[in-house]
Amino acid sequence: MTNTQPTSPSDPKRIDGKLFAAGLRERVGREVARLAQDHSIVPGLAVVLVGEDPASQVYVRNKGIQTKEAGMTSFEYKLPADTSEEDLLAKVRELNADPAVHGILVQFPVPDHISQQRVIDTISPDKDVDGLHPINAGRLASGLEGMVPCTPFGCLLLARDATGGDLSGKHAVVIGRSNLVGKPIAQLLLNENCTVTIAHSRTDDIAAVARQADVLVAAVGRPQMVKRDWVKPGAVVLDVGINRIPAPEKGEGKMRLVGDVDYKDVIDVVGKITPVPGGVGPMTIACLLRNTVVAACRLHGITPPEYF
Repeated sequence: MTNTQPTSPSDPKRIDGKLFAAGLRERVGREVARLAQDHSIVPGLAVVLVGEDPASQVYVRNKGIQTKEAGMTSFEYKLPADTSEEDLLAKVRELNADPAVHGILVQFPVPDHISQQRVIDTISPDKDVDGLHPINAGRLASGLEGMVPCTPFGCLLLARDATGGDLSGKHAVVIGRSNLVGKPIAQLLLNENCTVTIAHSRTDDIAAVARQADVLVAAVGRPQMVKRDWVKPGAVVLDVGINRIPAPEKGEGKMRLVGDVDYKDVIDVVGKITPVPGGVGPMTIACLLRNTVVAACRLHGITPPEYF
């Protein structure tokens, strides 16, 4: 599936998402160059940011940098926080009609006066590189070709690699049922012939359910919820959570990032695990670039490469 080795040489249990993402971005860059040479096509990614959320600003800036590094065209639109919903939707429709734009991403969250679902519904499904449009969700559920959400697809690539490329017959447990991560990763794993269980806040004895997993995906947004007794010995654990908790050891008021899994508590039990940070996170932007290239290929009637 890939030429990279995402486990860290210093810790064979640690899945190195940064290394894997770097390998994917290299493959994206080669495909971008091929499209330019063979078809005179330069994939274009448009990112729209409404408001001044600091975390979103950093994320959008990083997307722009990596888009350009891959040889693609980056379109960035920064709109004031008081932009009306109709003005934002008009911008989306304008991008839908722009032939230079192959992928459209509106950075969420948007201000409260704007309906996130209306924004998603307005983006052309063929340019929906976030994979959130109901048509793309339906295509994924039906096993049909469509755009797949970036973070779940990144999880799938890491899971394939960590299990030697064959997930068939594995029991996967997904903790979390969001439209953004939980449901699509469950569907992707089902399409890989896994037996899939979705666990959530109403699941009875959730630890016992999690303990059945050969592949455990934690995507619930609760810091360090998954403990040692939740993990089957030798399981592959994918931690999607990004949570900020106090870090008094770094000084007053300082914070640190942790996942939904208590990394130190489970490390002796797991087969392989993604850390936070440096695990699933870096895969999101890499898969966004991948999705943009796939969208460009499909919009021009070109078959995307199999190694994507």
